[in-house]
Amino acid sequence: MENMIFNYALAVSSLGILALLMLVQVLVLDFTSIRRRHPPGQPINSGPEDFLFRAARAHGNSNENLPTLLLIAAFCFLVGADPDWVNPLMLAFVAARAGHMLCYYANLQILRSVFFGIGLLAMIGMLVAGILTL
Repeated sequence: MENMIFNYALAVSSLGILALLMLVQVLVLDFTSIRRRHPPGQPINSGPEDFLFRAARAHGNSNENLPTLLLIAAFCFLVGADPDWVNPLMLAFVAARAGHMLCYYANLQILRSVFFGIGLLAMIGMLVAGILTL
């Protein structure tokens, strides 16, 4: 177990950074909701021009991507995929998610899509690295 954590130290650290990033998204969404006096549990009926809408979508999109990333990461760790591929790809995924979040907040739609694509390619790369290990 220690050897696995050592081999994937950057990937494991990236998961911690991702957890922090997701916590920031929750806090941004909660504080924005409170400041706007948005009733808890009620749908956000505005559109992309509203920061509250964008904060909710950024958080929701991260929640949609997290299970897939965790499955791919666990698969890579368990099959012993090449850490020289897994570590930088995991870091690239986390950086892409941070860029995606910031672009969602700033309503930069094209750049947001670019960051989403980078994150998607990073996940595909990790999955391929795991499959090639089999």
